[in-house]
Amino acid sequence: MTQPETQPPPAGATRRRFLCAAPLAAGAAAASAATPVKSLKPSVTARSAARVVGANDRINVGSIGVGGMGTGHLRDFVRQSEERKDIQVVAVCDVYSVRKERARKIAGLEEKDAYHDYRELLARNAVDAVVIATPDHWHGQMALDALTAGKDVYLQKPMTYTLEEARQVAEIAARLGRVLQVGSQGLSSPAYHKAKELIAEGEIGQILWAQGTSARNSTRGEWNYRIDPEGTPETIDWKRWLGPAPRRPFSAERYFRWRKYWDYSGGIATDLFYHTLGPLVFSLGLKFPVAVSASGGIYVQKDREVPDTYATLIEYPECCINLSGSMANAAGGRHHGYAIYGHQGTITFARGAVVVTPEVLTPGSFDQRPEPAPKVYEVPQPRSTHGAHTDNFFECMRSRKQPNLNAQLGYQIMAAIRLGVDAYREGRTKLFDPASGRRIDRLPKRPEWEGNGV
Repeated sequence: MTQPETQPPPAGATRRRFLCAAPLAAGAAAASAATPVKSLKPSVTARSAARVVGANDRINVGSIGVGGMGTGHLRDFVRQSEERKDIQVVAVCDVYSVRKERARKIAGLEEKDAYHDYRELLARNAVDAVVIATPDHWHGQMALDALTAGKDVYLQKPMTYTLEEARQVAEIAARLGRVLQVGSQGLSSPAYHKAKELIAEGEIGQILWAQGTSARNSTRGEWNYRIDPEGTPETIDWKRWLGPAPRRPFSAERYFRWRKYWDYSGGIATDLFYHTLGPLVFSLGLKFPVAVSASGGIYVQKDREVPDTYATLIEYPECCINLSGSMANAAGGRHHGYAIYGHQGTITFARGAVVVTPEVLTPGSFDQRPEPAPKVYEVPQPRSTHGAHTDNFFECMRSRKQPNLNAQLGYQIMAAIRLGVDAYREGRTKLFDPASGRRIDRLPKRPEWEGNGV
């Protein structure tokens, strides 16, 4: 499915040297046209300041998008409000009237607190933070508008639909000093924080590569969610739901099963691999990739545009990461999982523990030595990683510190994820310049190649 986008480096110049050379010169190459670069513009009135949330103040939350994940968050927040009295849901929004009314009743709100247009919710001064749990193609615009309106944001993964949107959201979050947490809860798992600590201490030596797997299987096919018979053109504002996506006639199939279509999703990459890649990037302290390739196909579930089986190789200056998964076989997720490989050891993850298996370093390839016993580092398990992740968000709203999956880290993860989607769709490796934050078509010549026939 993939093929190199540039000619291979000449003899004497390894791929490692090729990818890890100094930052690219300005203007070395034009941005790729794989995904049209559209600059987001705020569609709300900017606020110069927002309410400062004190240590004992209740945080007022608005929920934008109350489908499956959005309703799950809503129920959790209502429960938290009743038990801890540290937050309260004050507004909900959805373009599907049935979901909007259901959410209003769950939160115990009046009719005036249930919105059809999210911008009206953002205009409320009483709202301190919003949870955005809409289809991917709306994430960038809604996050930008919420930040501009002076709100802190809990933004469901993937961070955005495109790489360029992620960059814009990260830039405005930093410029306005807002707290943004991307909703990938693995980043609040103590296991990955312990792995990060062990790697920084040199426990497994020079990092070489890492792998992650995410897999599912079902009789109906992944993302074939129930189509609500009440979901009709009369109850769903189809034009508003489409928003920045291409114009199409009303389709309940697309509305309820949107993750199967390129217009709104990247399939396995954006739905599951954002979760998979995040903890690895965090633990390893990585930033941006330099090259991403991808492969896969629709082998079983023929009712979709996105692949049911997908793999991507993400190359960083320091190491590479291999992600693989299928929505037609779940064994990969059960038997492989996560692993981080170093020259002196390997990190794997067990329930409530991080396991380090030392490498057996021998003078020769076939020498036999006793394998040292694995080191098991026990870590506490939160009752809910979802709860730990939202707690981290609310704590950072009070302290104004950066959350575990802040906007910049979210952008770095999104770069690798989206480049993989585009690599799969175009059938060629995608290259990226970390220095400029831009896609590139080819790398320039390097000084160290002079004299090698370049």
